[in-house]
Amino acid sequence: MTNSVSAQVAASNNSSVAYVLFISAVAAIGGFLFGFDSGVINGTVTALGKAFQSDSVATGFNVASVLLGCAIGALVAGPLADRVGRKPVMIITAIVFALSAWGSGDAQTASAFILFRLIGGLGIGAASVLAPAYISEVAPAALRGRLATLQQLAIVLGLFAAFVSNYLIASAAGGAQYEFLFGLPAWRWMFWVELAPALLFLLGVLMIPESPRYLVAQGKLDKARAVFRRIHPGSEDQQIAEVSQSLQGNKKPSISDLFIQGSRKLHPIIWVGIALSVFQQFVGINVVFYYGAELWQAAGFDESQSLFINVLAGTTNIVSTFIAIALIDKIGRKPLLLVGSIGMFVSLALLTLIFGTAGFDAAGKLALTENMGTVALITANLFVVFFGLSWGPVVWVLLGEIFNNRIRGAALAVAASAQWIANFAITMTFPVLLGSIGLAGAYGFYTLSAFVSIFFVVKYIKETRGKSLEAM
Repeated sequence: MTNSVSAQVAASNNSSVAYVLFISAVAAIGGFLFGFDSGVINGTVTALGKAFQSDSVATGFNVASVLLGCAIGALVAGPLADRVGRKPVMIITAIVFALSAWGSGDAQTASAFILFRLIGGLGIGAASVLAPAYISEVAPAALRGRLATLQQLAIVLGLFAAFVSNYLIASAAGGAQYEFLFGLPAWRWMFWVELAPALLFLLGVLMIPESPRYLVAQGKLDKARAVFRRIHPGSEDQQIAEVSQSLQGNKKPSISDLFIQGSRKLHPIIWVGIALSVFQQFVGINVVFYYGAELWQAAGFDESQSLFINVLAGTTNIVSTFIAIALIDKIGRKPLLLVGSIGMFVSLALLTLIFGTAGFDAAGKLALTENMGTVALITANLFVVFFGLSWGPVVWVLLGEIFNNRIRGAALAVAASAQWIANFAITMTFPVLLGSIGLAGAYGFYTLSAFVSIFFVVKYIKETRGKSLEAM
């Protein structure tokens, strides 16, 4: 009899883990779209400049315009998700991604393109808030780090899929600006590929439950109990009691909870979340992913080689994210961030040195020798490795963990919005920096940011491994 009961309990636990993995994976499709929509621009920059006759500033805005939408989407999605629920906002987000994918590929003018990229940014920004919030709210404490890392894994898979898609389409057409299917330029098809995962996300979200912690906050205890029964069988009443206690009474979460009571000052933990977001961007990782083709062409590689290097960087990012998944619940969040900061600082400093000591060809582009070009490629991929096993996934995990139940949605919105504003600043300024002070100058700033992040981690980051959300 005892063995029979134990077998039933084990089967129930396995079933609940499988269910949590499924609903977390669906939420993470938003991260895949986040990555794809962010990365698809990479192989289209030169073609867009020719199609819309853009100068370097306008080209920078074509690339960076999506990030303004991201900041707005992140800022709006959190409070809206606290008001109407995580699931309805994810449904809206899926529709927004599909609209942006179609419109960006169909745009006939720069202004129309920017409009649809802004719309896509709303989806990316919303996904950056909703996926980590939802996953952290359904995952058991012992698995939360690995499950929350699904968000970053989905992002890098989305980036990789965009790089591979761009590479294959450009190779078939002979270049992003040349005709592909039905006589249309290849760069348009690069955007239209995104329609498939957007529709998959929409179908998936329709199949998952609402966050049980949101349901408790709304007083819908019976529905919350039913969800907890699927994800934490046997502890439904305890889960509801702990969530209710963490919410401190019957007052529903609101944006005012972000401020210290009786003052206009943000809670210190909000500033920690903002700083995490800003440092993640100021190390320059998205220069590699948004401008990879332009960056490596500036370093002397041709378009085809540069697009292939993007695929290599995407592969490296995926592998390093799997390393993070394996380690995050074993050694913790803070050690990974610290290792990542040190590794990024060293690799960025070496890249700055390489770019700063290289000569120039007759066209004014960097002229790396074959050996130095190889060293630069290896070092750049080391930078991606250190980012991918640390600041890439861990920041999203921490943003889903460090805020308590009352403020999670709104606080995530503020932190993610800060991240997108920082991303916009880095992305918008790179073409200008490249044309004025060169790659060495740009990478010198990213190196300094990585250096400062070491001290930030040591002083301000607290370990959250193994703690329940209600214990935060």
